[in-house]
Amino acid sequence: MEVILKKDVENLGFQDDLVEVKNGYGRNYLIPQGYAILATSSAKKVLAETLKQRAHRDAKLIEDAKKIAKALEEVSIKIISKTADGSKLFGSVNNANVAEALEKQGHAIEKKFIRIDGNNIKRLGKYVAHVRLHRELIFDLPFDVIPDPASLPKKKKEAPAPKIEDTPEGEVETAEASVKDTGAEE
Repeated sequence: MEVILKKDVENLGFQDDLVEVKNGYGRNYLIPQGYAILATSSAKKVLAETLKQRAHRDAKLIEDAKKIAKALEEVSIKIISKTADGSKLFGSVNNANVAEALEKQGHAIEKKFIRIDGNNIKRLGKYVAHVRLHRELIFDLPFDVIPDPASLPKKKKEAPAPKIEDTPEGEVETAEASVKDTGAEE
């Protein structure tokens, strides 16, 4: 079944795309929810005219998206997270954390346009987020997940081991095992 998308549908296509879907998916989900319409010949003619008019607007949108991508190239993102032993995180880092870090640096990008491979990061290190600035322009944004200094384990000061000459004469500690008699004689 051929349908014309009226809204962006994740993993299927963008608004005004002509896509082929299974009959049940189109009839039972896309069309009733308002995500798509049936691709009739008249609907295809209307779509062609709409795409022709949109081509001029898209050129400007792509140019603006390229400017944003150029500005993002100079951004260095470090996400601070609490850690457990070693490099393991308490909780995880996701696209909302990346969007928040971009917001702090003056770049307002919605979290739904940011994708991280695996969706959640659970270890310290360097990662890449894919930022969709336009349907035709996806920017790869590198970022680091670093430990929160407050969550790092504190090194305990070890007490110095007692020296042999520090113990008074005659007081030598020995470990002896004692065996108790339970008195269970028969």
